[in-house]
This record gives sequence, structure tokens and C-alpha cells, in this order.
Amino acid sequence: MSSLRPPSQARVSNTGRVVLVTGGCGGIGHAICLAFQESGAAAVVAVDVVQDGTVLVPPHVEYVRADVSDEASCQASIDWTVNRFGGLDVLVNTAAIQPPASYVPLDQMSSDLWDRMVAVNLTGYTNMAKAAVRQMLLQRSGVIVNVASEQGHRTARQVPAYGPIKAANIMQAKQWGIEYARQGIRVVSLSPGAIETQMLRSTLDAQGGGAELANRHPLGRIGQPFEVANAVLWLASDAASFITATDIAIDGGLGAYGAFADPY
Repeated sequence: MSSLRPPSQARVSNTGRVVLVTGGCGGIGHAICLAFQESGAAAVVAVDVVQDGTVLVPPHVEYVRADVSDEASCQASIDWTVNRFGGLDVLVNTAAIQPPASYVPLDQMSSDLWDRMVAVNLTGYTNMAKAAVRQMLLQRSGVIVNVASEQGHRTARQVPAYGPIKAANIMQAKQWGIEYARQGIRVVSLSPGAIETQMLRSTLDAQGGGAELANRHPLGRIGQPFEVANAVLWLASDAASFITATDIAIDGGLGAYGAFADPY
């Protein structure tokens, strides 16, 4: 629906800031890297597992290959960033997996797949935050953003791993935010609804198709990665300096819409 009135724009400056984004070579992570780079960050570092991420990240974004499920790799990526750029102002945790094979009832869930999803989606967030906090404590400043999901608040059939893990990502942000609130470190999480990414497209049929999924959102569409990135930019800025230890929904109204409500 178009508006007859002029649109508004919020501008965030990240001049001089150093930002690290996990999962930065695709989807939401890629959009976040681009947004920080365009807002003037001194350095944006994308951490991912692809062999040659340099061809996937936006221009002028650095690439470090690391598996977030490995604690030593996470520490190495933070050390590389700090040694090269002199500090770390923002960590954004987005690296996550949701393979089509994970869309099964709990009794059919592979133990290996469960372990891998926990290692990447949950332990990976902890590994990166642990290493980042060590640097942020030295600076007495920093922001950590966990990209969670609306599936962390409410669930559906045949998603026994992703939703519970995303609920844990939300609680991670709350706990870390409380832990380090007096040391100058803010921690928040975001809960997107359906966002147009490759991960979403790979499981679209299992979610009823694009039109059906879009219609579940009161705004009547699937969200775009840049819309999540814009929220991250604002939350990581001093404009949000009194926001910590909480979760923000970026979901087109999905979380407010009752299952008992008449469909659009």
C-alpha cells in the first residue's frame, strides 16, 4: 500500500566504529554488513564458513573465515579484528542454520543434526560474545546484537530445534545485558518474522508457500533483509543508549496476530 505523504528516513553515522558480523556472507548478515559499511564504519568484518567469502561480502568489507561452533576460531576472529583495527564496537550474531531436514517431529529429529544446530545457532553465539566481551570490557564500551526469530516466542509443528534455540538466543541477550550493564556494554536481540533470504526460500514449501506465509503477517508481505539491518543499525547506535537486555520484534505484526483471528 503506497502512501500519499512524504516518507521519512533515519540516518545513523558509524564513522570510526569497528563492527563484526557473523554469517556476513549471506541473507540478513550480508545486509547488515552493507548497512554498516554505507553508514561510514571504519571497518566491517564478515565472519563466515564459506571458502572464499571475499567474493560474497559487499565492497570494502573484510572477510575472516571461521566456524562459530569452534571457540578458538571465534577468539581468533576477534583478535584479528582488534589487532588490525584497534578495537571492537559492535558484534552482530546472525550465523545460523535451519536445514530442510530439521522440519520433522521431535521423535524423528536426527541427533547429529540437533547437535550441529545447537553448536552453530546457540554455542556459536556464546563463543563470539565471550570473545567480544573480553575486548569490550577493556574498552568499557560495546554493543552486542543477537539476531533471534519470532520462532523464539511462538512455535509450530515440526520445528523441534530452531525455535527452542532461538528462544535461548533471546535469553542470552537478556542475561548478558544484565551481566555487563555497569561495564558500558549493551546487549539486545531482534526477532524477525519471515525475511526474504536463501534460508527461507529453501524451506518455503514446508511453510505453506510464499503467498500463504506472507499473508500470515498483518502487513501482508515477507520482510526484506535491509529492514532488519536498519533496526540493527539503530539499536547499535547511541540513539538507543537506554535499550539493553531486551528483544525487539521486526515481524510485520506477526507476533501480535492471534491464531484465533480471522485470516486476511
